[in-house]
Amino acid sequence: MPATPALRRTLAVLAALPLLALAGCGYGSQAKENTEQAVAGAPKVDGLDSVKIGYFGNLTHATALVGRQEGLFQKELGGTTAQYVPFNAGPSEIEALNAKSIDIGWIGPSPAINGYIKAAGKNLRIISGSASGGVKLVVDPEKVKSLKDVKGKRIATPQLGNTQDVAFLNWVSEQGWKVDAQSGEGDVSVVRTDNKVVPDAYRSGSIDGAWVPEPTASKLVAEGGKVLLDEADLWPDKKFVITNVIVSQSFLKDHPKAVEAVLRASVKINKWIDANPEKAKAAANAQLKADTGKALPAGVLDPAWQSIHVTDDPLAATLDTEAEHAVKAGLLQKPDLTGIYDLTPLNKVLKAEGEPEVDDAGLGVE
Repeated sequence: MPATPALRRTLAVLAALPLLALAGCGYGSQAKENTEQAVAGAPKVDGLDSVKIGYFGNLTHATALVGRQEGLFQKELGGTTAQYVPFNAGPSEIEALNAKSIDIGWIGPSPAINGYIKAAGKNLRIISGSASGGVKLVVDPEKVKSLKDVKGKRIATPQLGNTQDVAFLNWVSEQGWKVDAQSGEGDVSVVRTDNKVVPDAYRSGSIDGAWVPEPTASKLVAEGGKVLLDEADLWPDKKFVITNVIVSQSFLKDHPKAVEAVLRASVKINKWIDANPEKAKAAANAQLKADTGKALPAGVLDPAWQSIHVTDDPLAATLDTEAEHAVKAGLLQKPDLTGIYDLTPLNKVLKAEGEPEVDDAGLGVE
């Protein structure tokens, strides 16, 4: 059946909905450094030589950072080698998943939704949560004294249609202000700016604030900015999804034990992070340094880490709400997300670990 004009418009908009601005990410480089040593004498899981795991060098991917640094994924995979592919952008990771360059990945909600819809629901499943929170509106306190003062100001978001951009547009709408989503022009000027550039833009005065994830938010505070709003305060129980775990559907079908091994590691890592926050923070920062060449200073790391909460729960209802916000902003035709989740393997792991099962908010595989 040929695509309708509405569908073509939807796909065109979806193509502009990455999680983070592209930043010269080439996946698959430095393969030797990104490969762990299999456990000597241990059997291979599902007979696999390796499992390829993708993630971002962001604190919101703390589970993956800590798990790699501490060798906890490799411990669960035994004789199967854990291979890692760091990314800078959601579209690159979805592309790698589709090309089978990775099997499992940590990723934000917007590219997960984007990838699922563009492939007509045939390429990925969300199989776990990973993190909640870690997004703030930080402003120049000399120019913005209160929330009402945001009107008329220049506020940065990472990219058109990304997770934070959608959240900010929704918040603006709830204030009764008007902004054209595509151009960013209106009662507030939405300035789409790569997270790496935001601190310089703030320092130069070209923006008055930013709605951004950690650690960018804490970097702005270190530059004299003030946290005007924590996005967590806008959500029930102050929880909303910022990072999920996805898997290719073919890998999930063909290698269920390998998927369970990675999820078992993820559950154990999150439990260890909660029990050992200082050690976990140091481990995450060490892996960030290995991935990016630069560790975060304590003045940025400490507040950023405090605002991010690891979780096995994918907080599925909040992903559905985030999609509704994108529709409301005019960036997305109403999507059918039924089947985007398959939490069966996660709930099997959680039950074995004595933890409560989690819910897919009616968006699971039928």
